[in-house]
Amino acid sequence: MSYQVAILGGGPAGLSAAQRLVELGVDNIVLIDREEALGGVPRHCGHPAFGLREFHRLLGGPAYARRLAAAAAGIEIHSGTTVTAIEPEGRVRTLDPDHGEGSLEAQTILLAFGVRETPRSARLIGGDRPWGVITTGALQQFVYLQKIRPFRRAVIVGSELVAFSALLTLRHGGIAVAAMIEEAPRITARRPADVLARLGLGVPVLTSSRLIAIHGLGKVEAVEIERQGKREHIACDGIVFTGRFRPETGILVTSHITLDPASGGPAIDQYWRSSDPRVFVAGNLLHPVETAGVAWAEGRAAAEAIAAHLAGRLPAPTPEIAVRVKPPLRYVYPQRLVAPIAGLSPLLLKARAGRPARGRLRLMADAREVWSRRMSLLPERRISLPIDRLPREGVESISVEFEEER
Repeated sequence: MSYQVAILGGGPAGLSAAQRLVELGVDNIVLIDREEALGGVPRHCGHPAFGLREFHRLLGGPAYARRLAAAAAGIEIHSGTTVTAIEPEGRVRTLDPDHGEGSLEAQTILLAFGVRETPRSARLIGGDRPWGVITTGALQQFVYLQKIRPFRRAVIVGSELVAFSALLTLRHGGIAVAAMIEEAPRITARRPADVLARLGLGVPVLTSSRLIAIHGLGKVEAVEIERQGKREHIACDGIVFTGRFRPETGILVTSHITLDPASGGPAIDQYWRSSDPRVFVAGNLLHPVETAGVAWAEGRAAAEAIAAHLAGRLPAPTPEIAVRVKPPLRYVYPQRLVAPIAGLSPLLLKARAGRPARGRLRLMADAREVWSRRMSLLPERRISLPIDRLPREGVESISVEFEEER
């Protein structure tokens, strides 16, 4: 089978790209997703937190997912199908439970696999191995999709925005929350989320607190934490690990696509192209993690670049200029720019910090400052840089730096 575009991933980025491609006159499209139902993560987020950017109204996750899927109607959909390999020359290998192994070819590919949370196994938490330790995604599937209450009293580990999503899911499922635990001195999500949790929902938010061990035989009975130099036990029968997102790059690790060691996702240029100029990338596969609205907007922007590529309007992927960052910044994307510097979407040239810091953010071109701003950095907050300050031509190196205050 041969297509103009193969979209791999049926979440907000993949579905918005499909819709935009059809609007631009591209009609030979296939979309592949491993889930039976399209919509990605929002499909099992029951609280109303979606749709303002896309549909100008506040929607619950399932309703939002249905609207995204409906907007992409008319293209060929292969749901319940797993992508097993991405190869040069636009080849994609798949596995379908009904038809077994298969393959297809496409002039262009859009990767929109999204992200996954870091489970307990990768966090090096000691103690027992009882039932009742899950991630936010598993919790949402239990509560919203299967209508199951997996436990009665939970501890939430983490304080990113998704942790507060887990809190709302637990309340929806009639599950008490014993505490929310965060290792840092303040929550990662924007305030006043912690105030609302404490005062509005009666949930203790314990910062500067580290999970030491999980206790329980058969099922969770308690957690042990270290807080202000002292150890405490909190009784619970469930633990929800939230955040610490990682791009879903399982099949890309052994592929020919270059990954950025800093972000964990594919490295791209300003046209959303990976190291293979036929393979484009959008959504949270690039940057763990942004909102569904950001992923949706990136999918549309990538679709426009794909349509330009199919029409022969994109510039060659070389010569390229590397975009570098220095600590405490963790990564920036795009990781390279094609000269002359043009076609930069306002959705691009974003960075993330690895730790809290105060000082001056500087955008440098050939060791010359073209823009700076004093600011406070916090992990998991997107940092936007003014793309219009970069010279269009004659640039050999670009870097994003941060001068810390002492």
